[in-house]
Amino acid sequence: MSAPTDQRPPMAVLDIDLAAIRHNVALLRERVDRPLIAVVKGDGYGHGIIEVTRAALEAGADGIGVTTIAEARAVRSAGIDAPLVSWLHAPGADFEWALRHDVEVGIGAIEALEDVAALELPARLHLKIDTGLARGGCPPHLWPQLVARAAQLARDGRLRIVGIWSHFACADEPAHPSVRHQLARLHEAADVARAAGLREFALHIANSAATLTAPESWCDAVRPGIALYGLDPMAGDGARFGLRPAMRASARIMLAKDVPAGTGVSYGHTYVTERATRLAVVPVGYADGIPRIASNKAPVMIGGKHYRIAGRVCMDQFVVDVGDDPVQAGDEAVLWGDPAYGEPSAQQWADAAGTIHYEIVSRAGGRFLRRHHDDLRADSDEEEE
Repeated sequence: MSAPTDQRPPMAVLDIDLAAIRHNVALLRERVDRPLIAVVKGDGYGHGIIEVTRAALEAGADGIGVTTIAEARAVRSAGIDAPLVSWLHAPGADFEWALRHDVEVGIGAIEALEDVAALELPARLHLKIDTGLARGGCPPHLWPQLVARAAQLARDGRLRIVGIWSHFACADEPAHPSVRHQLARLHEAADVARAAGLREFALHIANSAATLTAPESWCDAVRPGIALYGLDPMAGDGARFGLRPAMRASARIMLAKDVPAGTGVSYGHTYVTERATRLAVVPVGYADGIPRIASNKAPVMIGGKHYRIAGRVCMDQFVVDVGDDPVQAGDEAVLWGDPAYGEPSAQQWADAAGTIHYEIVSRAGGRFLRRHHDDLRADSDEEEE
């Protein structure tokens, strides 16, 4: 566990269980007989890009996926020399740094292809085809032009095409017809690339949802992301796949006080106490990534018992109505963690906020202290002894 500089109890903590990360990667690694690219974009989905990368590689990941070159730089600067691919690049991206540091680059436009080729450095590229997400990737009508130019540059020895890939739009709905259609388009794009003269590339499209539910989409490699962190991409309980949540968010209650019936709570008085009760103030708010839209809805566990937020989430704090329970300042409030231990889940918070758990975990920050544990539950047991 990384040691905090201040030995006083932190106000709010994101405890990251690296044992859970390793467990999830090993589970997926055993499930899939293909190379596994562990996606650690967005600071490891809020879990810490460097720590998650190391844990994923220890557990058998074959490579690492990030979006920006800045993320790739962070990984390389930490001394990690594993295969690494980066795929989100605005005009003017520092391709030269990426190529000099053995970063494979995702390309979806001929302009970016020319920018890379102009550097005259050894380059390993993954060409992206838009198969139906209508986000990144080369439009189908321009694909023949892109692969023809890539093949010419490859014949001239100026670069290598090591991957052709795409991204599913609806793989979290396994029966959605677009999954089958996008996979077919990817194979068609690969045929066009082969006809242009490209060979020996890896075909990949499977995200976490497809890795868990669509083995026909595994192609030559898979790119799981959210499943590494123990969360079900289909918005269910990850335990059904054997996954373990890696993030536990908690805070120490700042103040507990008794109020009479009819007390309006927080801004706008959207919650009014029905009887004399006790209120507990939790010192995190939307500046720390707690969604304001979860006001009056999101669950919180205090002393092993579940409550709901009372009133609006503020910038720095929110309130919980704990009734007659003897909650005190300094008690721990668990926002989300592992349901196997009775804790609320990130999915429950997502449901309360009308969003997805990806957003809940990746946006958490602000005044939360992030701590990494080699094995969170073992550390917790030791602290209790």
